[in-house]
Amino acid sequence: MARLGVIDLGSNSVRLVVYETKREDAVKPFRTLVDEKKMAGLAAYVTDGALSNAGIARAVAVLGDLLKLADNLNCARVDIFATAVLRNCANSEAATAAIEAAIDHKVRVLSAREEAHLGFVGASIGAPLAAGTLIDVGGGSTELTALAADGDHAGISIPFGCVLAYANYVRCVIPTPAECRTIADAFRKELQALPNLKGYRSERLYGIGGSVRALAKMVAAVWGDDTRPKSISRKDMEGLADLLQGDVSVFAHRAVKAAPDRVHSLVPGMIIVRTLAEELGAAEVIPCKYGIREGYLVTHML
Repeated sequence: MARLGVIDLGSNSVRLVVYETKREDAVKPFRTLVDEKKMAGLAAYVTDGALSNAGIARAVAVLGDLLKLADNLNCARVDIFATAVLRNCANSEAATAAIEAAIDHKVRVLSAREEAHLGFVGASIGAPLAAGTLIDVGGGSTELTALAADGDHAGISIPFGCVLAYANYVRCVIPTPAECRTIADAFRKELQALPNLKGYRSERLYGIGGSVRALAKMVAAVWGDDTRPKSISRKDMEGLADLLQGDVSVFAHRAVKAAPDRVHSLVPGMIIVRTLAEELGAAEVIPCKYGIREGYLVTHML
């Protein structure tokens, strides 16, 4: 069995996952050995649309540390992919080339369509997904993928993520009620400007990525259940919004318990997910165990 490493360079965090592969298992040909996350906050280093030299240096430092860890774990191969933070910045090619030269390693910048498809592949591991819409709320963008019985079809990448929302609309750590409304209004405006949003309407949303996982943890923390919910209802999200508005201290303390590394982006992510559910007519969001990293592993490395 080979050890393979996947590094996901995101707008908020950079994550190394080391897998032990089991090619003879057609359903789930891997098991996770190590999952190491470093908060880089690269979205905060984007100035006038470009990733700054300080942001490039930050990416290089974090990637260098994770590559050393992968080497110490005897990985036979390590792949690095980047999503919105490098894809959408004005100096994407130059920034990517500078990072690659500094770490002496290739960085694959995923297109929006490829990111959405890999998310679907990962979410489908273990059991096929029924018809619906797959959502991935990242730090710098939000992806929607329409699902049918025969697989994933159309995909949209919206340049509006939880970290960018925090950076653009929140003055302190936990957003005020007015800031929450501003985030919701800004994201709803982005959605309503899409020409084909009707194609993504569904009673069921599937969710991948850290924002949906953090939201599920928050639901469990607030309702006193250590088991993460199998689905997040609109009522759950409305309850969290009511708690935030009614007692921000209790909300903040529960957030620290549920997702300490996402306290600043938890509420913007929650607002994005809730707005998606409202605009797409969804009654629930079903968190998926696997996502884009596992989709990349299965598609490009196995």
